[in-house]
Amino acid sequence: MDQDVESPVAIHQPKLPKQARDDLPRHISRDRTKRKIQRYVRKDGKCNVHHGNVRETYRYLTDIFTTLVDLKWRFNLLIFVMVYTVTWLFFGMIWWLIAYIRGDMDHIEDPSWTPCVTNLNGFVSAFLFSIETETTIGYGYRVITDKCPEGIILLLIQSVLGSIVNAFMVGCMFVKISQPKKRAETLVFSTHAVISMRDGKLCLMFRVGDLRNSHIVEASIRAKLIKSKQTSEGEFIPLNQTDINVGYYTGDDRLFLVSPLIISHEINQQSPFWEISKAQLPKEELEIVVILEGMVEATGGGPLLPTACASATVTSLSWLQVRHDPESRHLLFPSPGNSVQHLPAHRLEHTGLPPRGTESRDGSNQLEEEHSVITQILPALKGKAK
Repeated sequence: MDQDVESPVAIHQPKLPKQARDDLPRHISRDRTKRKIQRYVRKDGKCNVHHGNVRETYRYLTDIFTTLVDLKWRFNLLIFVMVYTVTWLFFGMIWWLIAYIRGDMDHIEDPSWTPCVTNLNGFVSAFLFSIETETTIGYGYRVITDKCPEGIILLLIQSVLGSIVNAFMVGCMFVKISQPKKRAETLVFSTHAVISMRDGKLCLMFRVGDLRNSHIVEASIRAKLIKSKQTSEGEFIPLNQTDINVGYYTGDDRLFLVSPLIISHEINQQSPFWEISKAQLPKEELEIVVILEGMVEATGGGPLLPTACASATVTSLSWLQVRHDPESRHLLFPSPGNSVQHLPAHRLEHTGLPPRGTESRDGSNQLEEEHSVITQILPALKGKAK
């Protein structure tokens, strides 16, 4: 007689519904999943905005030149080939119709007949004559005669329209080729931006450099803070842009970019970071967009203006210490963790002195827990610009 064997029962913990999972404490979700922040501008400088449900698309045709220049290269080349092919076929068809209506096709072998265009005996020869006329090749085998006034008028029209098409299409291709977008590829920004003390003031700093030997003339830099805002009337502005002063009033925004430079923004009462503290910074949903503009030296100060753009979010911002002496690892300038708004004025004045350390059990000199040792001030130049 078989005995009943109890099979082990696997107890599965019920999965929480989505609403219950959303109600979990924030620190649990942060530890398990990395926080994702939507960027207004991608890190390589390209805008991360896609226009949808655009009405009145005919406005793009009112500025057809800019529309063609903004297209990708594959569409530009396709339009370039199609425009010339269509014009050649169109005028070739008209030349063939003129010869057909005049009866030149019926008198091809008649030496006493004077055709509109000599040696035009079909559509293929009319198409070749159209190409020769518009491109001004003129092989001399097919020639228009003086007995065809309508052909003379068509020749004038095709010559004028062909010149217009050449000027328009060659102009588009020239502007497309001469765009300094690739020049901006060698303008690089630091991977991270830091908030630290400089000259007794709390500053936001990042670094920018040029990899080429040819300099950027009249280089200027500006920065924008993109952050949601709610007005006193209750209006919510999702992508509010605020200027970040990087030396506009002092002229420090004008750069002589022969070597990597550190761009500094003083966090004062006019700064958008006035109320942000070290503990509050990781919780903020903000984005810093840096724009570098200038003229290419190789063009002789021409109209070629490369625009390098970079973006940084709170994941790229670090609240750091600045090393006082590279050989002495315990001498640091402390960066206050509070916001500048709640920071006593005397603390900023005396931050030039190295802080006192606390003696540890092993006898090494350590700083307070608030001031951690940073082994690197700014990271190497890695971020590519647009």
